[in-house]
Formats: sequence, C-alpha cells, structure tokens
Amino acid sequence: MEEIKNVRLNIHTGTVIKILLVLAVAWAVYLLKDLVLVLLTAVVIASAVNPAANWFGRHRVPRVLAVLIVYVLAFSIILGTFFFFLPPLFEDFSGIAFKIPSQINSLVSTNPSWNTVINLFGNFSTKMSAQDVVSQGVMNSPLPSNVFELTRAIFSGLLSFVLIVVISFYLAVQKNGVENFLRVVIPNRREEYIIDLWRRTEIKIGRWMQGQLILAAVIGPLVFLGLTLFQIKYALTLAIVASVFEIIPIFGPILSSVPAVLLGFGDSVTLGLIMVGFYLIVHQFENHLLYPLVVKKIIGVNPLIVILSLLVGYELFGFLGIILSVPMATLLMEFVGDIERNKHTNV
Repeated sequence: MEEIKNVRLNIHTGTVIKILLVLAVAWAVYLLKDLVLVLLTAVVIASAVNPAANWFGRHRVPRVLAVLIVYVLAFSIILGTFFFFLPPLFEDFSGIAFKIPSQINSLVSTNPSWNTVINLFGNFSTKMSAQDVVSQGVMNSPLPSNVFELTRAIFSGLLSFVLIVVISFYLAVQKNGVENFLRVVIPNRREEYIIDLWRRTEIKIGRWMQGQLILAAVIGPLVFLGLTLFQIKYALTLAIVASVFEIIPIFGPILSSVPAVLLGFGDSVTLGLIMVGFYLIVHQFENHLLYPLVVKKIIGVNPLIVILSLLVGYELFGFLGIILSVPMATLLMEFVGDIERNKHTNV
C-alpha cells in the first residue's frame, strides 16, 4: 500500500504582513481614487510639458520661465478657444442637434420601406428629438438632477483642475521632476527599473502624440475645405470634430463623418452621396498616404490598444480616464513586453 504523506503548508509571519500591507494599500488607493487620479494626471501633463521645457532650456531659457511660457501658451489657446470659437461652435452644435433628428424623422416617415422594418422587428417609436438626446446626457452620462449636485460637481471639477495645474507645474519646474516623484513613491530595489520603464513609455507616448497632431493638422483643414466647397452647413464645427476624432484610430474618421453625411442627405440624396464619397476619399488618403509616409514612421502605440484604453478609461474614470488611458496602457504594454523578454531570456 502507498504511504500517505502529510503535507505541511508553512506561512511566515512576514508573508502575512506583506499580504495585509498590499490589501491595505489597495483599499487606501480605492478610497483616495480621486486624489490618485489627480496625481497621475499631473504626472502625465508634467511629462508632456518636459520636451518643450527642455527645448527652451537648450536655448538658455531658465526652466521656471520655460515652463511658465508653456503654461501661458496653453492657457491662452484654451481661453482663446472659449472666447472666439466656443460661442459659434455651441450655436452650430445646437443647430446640428435639432436638425439631424428632424431629418431622420422626415426620412423615416417618407420612406415606405421603413414600415416593412417596423413589421419585421416590432412596433417601436421612430420619433426622436434633441430634447431626448439632451435628457440622456452626453455619452449616456446622467445629468445632475438638482442644483446642489450640479454645484458640487462644478466645485469638485474646479478643485481637481487647480490641483492638477499646481502639481504638474511643480513637477515640470524641477528638472527630472517626474522621475524624482517616482523615486519617492516606489521601493528602492525597483527604482531603476521603474524609471527606465517610464522613460520608454514617455518616448512612445510622445511619438503617438506627434502622429495624432499630424493627422489632426492635415485632416481638419482638408475636411473644412471640402465641406465649404460643397456648401455644407457647420463646416468649421464638423472639421474640428474630424480633427478631434483622429485620436480614435480606425473608427474615429468614420464617426466624424456621420453628421456631415446626415446633413448632406437632409438637403438632397445627391449631396448625401457626395458626402459619403468625399469622406471615403479622405479616409483612403489618410490610410494610404499619411500613415505609410508620415505617421507609421513615428507611431509608438498600437491602434487597438488606444481604442480599448480610451473605452476602459472613460467607463472607469470619465474625462480624467480619457487623459490617462493611453499613457497607462502604454506603460502596461511595456511592462508586459519586459516580462515576455525575461521569459525568453531565462529559457
């Protein structure tokens, strides 16, 4: 008969303490997740400011003045956008929000084939209005139900914004400020690896950002010229939408074309088909000329990772999640790549 062997599992006190510490840190991060998001966003912004500050530094501009110049330029652009572009953009968006639903309702009511669709899929309402869209909030986010919630949300957002600006400025003013911050919060034995990992992540994020800026700088004016040529309303707004949506690989250009196509079909079927053809040409130009010749040479992040990270970031943390999504996903991919390389090296 086989002997039955007793198996003993020894767990050292140090191991238990480490597990409890990890759980305590995880719980603290969860409780302070808003503050953690602010800190991470400040680190990302400071890292984005660093290249410009270093460029000024190479031209013998003091670092404090260099960072201040970058922030002043950034705020000038933001404030200029609010004062000069936001009012007409808001007016255009309001017009689009009211016009497109009415055009869809008109298309449904005048198209006999729609009755066949209703008979196949059951009785459902084909009426929609801008009020229905607004009542659901932006991107399905619930709007505040009362003045108190709205006020609290505004003050919370302003406080987070001020903290992000102050912390990111403090980190950017110091040379290697982000690295010094990381040295404070990470263990000594992992310090050099984490710093190296973050440097590699910064390079990839910088390349990705260069690619997106090139796409936005080319596609936006191209769309504006085309829409102006075909006398589509809200050409400037739709061009800005096309530029902003370039941050979403693959699907961004398709999504940005939908309002223009609907507006085109609202005027005439011919103009709608012209809009479809125009955006297809722009899409082909982007895929077969811009990407191979310009963007692909400097791009540092996989497009699929960008899409997934943007979706996950927004679902988890809202607007700040969108800002953090690509940097954190890039950091994670670099870490996974290091693990894979270590496995092959050990084998």
